Amino acid sequence: MAHTTIPVHAATFSAEVLKSDRPVLVDFWASWCGPCLMMEPVLEELADELHDRLKITKLNTESPDEQQLAMLYRVQSIPNMKLFKDGKVIAEFIGYRPKDVLKQELEEALQE
Repeated sequence: MAHTTIPVHAATFSAEVLKSDRPVLVDFWASWCGPCLMMEPVLEELADELHDRLKITKLNTESPDEQQLAMLYRVQSIPNMKLFKDGKVIAEFIGYRPKDVLKQELEEALQE
């Protein structure tokens, strides 16, 4: 079974991200953002490869409700991926990253 990224919204953010029993990578993105669209297949592959250790979610910053979350987490440029563990941001990755680079960064952050 292929594992994919999970869309999150303001209404589901607490349950899916803050209260998750696994670390969660939140991809703050927008449909007009070229680098965000380039990250999509990378994140889909990592969601499948790392599903046993990590959940990968996507939050569309274009929606008014989700804009509040982007402001709360100080997202100033996208793509902006924040790694949450136990409800707190433990790492942040800004801009496009090749799959092998992001995977290595995630592995290192998860070991800390």
